[in-house]
Amino acid sequence: MAMTATETARQPAPKTKRVPFWDNARWVAVTLVIMGHATLKLISASDVAYAFYLFVYTFQVPVLVLVSGYFAKADPPNGRQLKRLLTDVVIPYLIFQTIWIVIQWAVEPGHPFKLDYTSARWTLWFLIALAIWRLVLPYLAMLKFPFLISVLVSFVSGYASSADDTLSLARVAALLPFFVLGWELRRRSHYARWWIAARGAVVWPVRAVAAALLVTAGVTMYFGIDAWRDLLVRRFLLFDEEYSSFGYDQWWAGFVRLLVIALALVMTCAVLVLVPRRHTFFTEWGSATMYIYLLHTFFLYPIRESGWLEDHSNVPVLAGMVALSIAVSVLLSQPFIRKVFHPLVEPRVKWLFHQRRAPA
Repeated sequence: MAMTATETARQPAPKTKRVPFWDNARWVAVTLVIMGHATLKLISASDVAYAFYLFVYTFQVPVLVLVSGYFAKADPPNGRQLKRLLTDVVIPYLIFQTIWIVIQWAVEPGHPFKLDYTSARWTLWFLIALAIWRLVLPYLAMLKFPFLISVLVSFVSGYASSADDTLSLARVAALLPFFVLGWELRRRSHYARWWIAARGAVVWPVRAVAAALLVTAGVTMYFGIDAWRDLLVRRFLLFDEEYSSFGYDQWWAGFVRLLVIALALVMTCAVLVLVPRRHTFFTEWGSATMYIYLLHTFFLYPIRESGWLEDHSNVPVLAGMVALSIAVSVLLSQPFIRKVFHPLVEPRVKWLFHQRRAPA
């Protein structure tokens, strides 16, 4: 018997099939982010740690932002999408910002208790940025050259003193090209589909080139570490400051950012090329990215603030922090973590919204 139009409308929408490549990329990206955060306190006294830190920072955040952009929608947001933005991004930000305000007030001597939600604590800037990028994308998508415009925004923002840590505006503007590029990849999905479906005869030579490129970059970071320190390359890689705030008040400072963006895009592509395309032992962990991102800081904070890392800055400790980063990422990917922390990371707040009645 044929279904009526009403019955058809009531049928649940078919679930979108998850692509292993993107879940793998999510988990790899967030694990790289943890590595960068875990090794920061080692860089002041160790050239190896500093080189590793710069190497990871050339692509860790760009990979995460690009993958996030790939899953963004450029259609004008409807009521359901706006609710998702609130429940998936805004409310978790408010929850974790409050937690970190209390922790820093209680633990750090002299830290005032101030409920400030405009300056994100530590890693929470990404949630603010994600919310703004999602809201801005439909407007960018209306334009003819959204990626080039996003690069121009990033270029110009480094000259603006108003682009600071208020609502993470400096990073929102500076990293916008990677988010837009991720969306462009989805829009021109034949590129991504070609890579995911490509045969081994094509894949392995490309991966060999990508691996060689990453090795070359790592070696260059190490042997040129004194130059990179003097040039303050790290400050450019953070994408969070006006150029003049760290001594680059020349007219050409923005072109350095363009070079950094170009390097980050090349490195990001190399990393994504090496991500497995098939289902792996960590594919399922890719769906827990938000849990990993929001919770890993609670493991690193005591270690970072203890001062122990600065006093033990050597290669074995660096290796140990990298191993710890992977272990933390694996732990936070587990189902029981979701069960315990679901109210914080994915809060159910139906009570906050009007419940619309279905038409009779």
